[in-house]
Amino acid sequence: MSLTQVFLGLGSNVEREAHLRAGLEVLSGVLVDMRCSPVFESQPVGIKSGPFFNFVVAGFTDLPLKVLDRRLKMIEADSGRYAPDRKGLPLDIDVLLYGDQVGDFDGLILPRAEILKNAFVLWPLSLIAPDEVHPGVGKGFSVLWREAQIDQVLAPVAFEWRGEPLTPSSML
Repeated sequence: MSLTQVFLGLGSNVEREAHLRAGLEVLSGVLVDMRCSPVFESQPVGIKSGPFFNFVVAGFTDLPLKVLDRRLKMIEADSGRYAPDRKGLPLDIDVLLYGDQVGDFDGLILPRAEILKNAFVLWPLSLIAPDEVHPGVGKGFSVLWREAQIDQVLAPVAFEWRGEPLTPSSML
C-alpha cells in the first residue's frame, strides 16, 4: 500500500473547540501518523462572521485524492456545514497539499492558493512542516512565512486534543 503525505487546513467559527475536536477524531481514522500545528484565532476572510480557530493537520493516506476530498466533505456535512439553517461555519477542511501534486484535479486546485494568501494557513504550515517545499513555488514553508507580507493578525490559542496541547505554552 502506497501512502501519500497530505496537509489539511481546518477551521471553525461555531462551537470552535467542539467541532474541531470532533473533526480530529474522525481524521485520526483517515490519516496515518497524524500531526497537528498550533491553533490560531483569526478574523474571517471573505465572509462576515465571528473569529475562527484555524490550524493545519499533516498525515499520510492511502486514499486517492478524489476519495479523500469526498470523505472530507462527508466529515464537514456531519458537522452541520451544509445544513440550510446553519449559523456560521461549523467545520471547514481543505486539502492544502496532496503529495507533490500540482494542477486542477476535477476542480480541486493544488497546491491550494490560500497557502500563500492567508496567514492562518501559511504560519501553521510553516510550523508543522518548515522544511517541506511548496511544490508550485519551490521554497520551504518557513522561508515562505518569513518572506510573506500578509496583512492578517493571528493569535495563538490554547487548544487541547486527547489531553495534549496543540499550541505550546511558549506561544501563548
